[in-house]
Amino acid sequence: MTTTILWDVDGTLLLNSYTGGGELYHTAVERTVGRELHPPLPRTHGKPDGLILSEILAHFGYDDAWHERARAVLDELSIERAQAGDRREPAPGVVDALTAVAARGWHNALLTGNSLVRARVKLEGAGLGPEWFDWDRSFFGATARDRSEITRAARAALPDETLVIVGDTPRDDEAAAAAGLPFIGVATGVFSVDDLRETGAVLVVADLAGSLDEVLAAIEGL
Repeated sequence: MTTTILWDVDGTLLLNSYTGGGELYHTAVERTVGRELHPPLPRTHGKPDGLILSEILAHFGYDDAWHERARAVLDELSIERAQAGDRREPAPGVVDALTAVAARGWHNALLTGNSLVRARVKLEGAGLGPEWFDWDRSFFGATARDRSEITRAARAALPDETLVIVGDTPRDDEAAAAAGLPFIGVATGVFSVDDLRETGAVLVVADLAGSLDEVLAAIEGL
């Protein structure tokens, strides 16, 4: 049986950015429609890009015809930020975890609310180049209006594989459950260990650095 670990990006593989990443969606919509929009909506962690852009557009009275252009602008802004020196850091223990997964013959892949472009830019900026991941087994949320769309797409595309979601928010758990997938919670994002223990996670750890053996054992036991 092939085993694929579907890693979330923000707050899981990478520490959350404090350099204005949450405002990027708002700026993308402003550039798309050609005017300033105030005040910005608060960002909710765990939502896919497609949903966040849709909510901003709807809040300011724009229909979904603007969505495709807003997605393209969001990708452009992410590339601009990276070229300007905006870089992310891997969360504690991530490199060792990816290495250990690969050593066991499992696949490291992505399941993220970001677009492919945005995920790749963020990861490369943190020193995690494309060679770390199986892109053919990865799934993205550029157009998704609900995170469960992404997990269901993963389950449908890889029906005979053991899939495991690793993420940092209750939304990751909800989306995993919607597709019948196990969820492992890592509290390196905005949610605490206690928060994540309120989910249906098969395991919750503070970070991968101190709990890698537990994580690997949990996956082996699935």
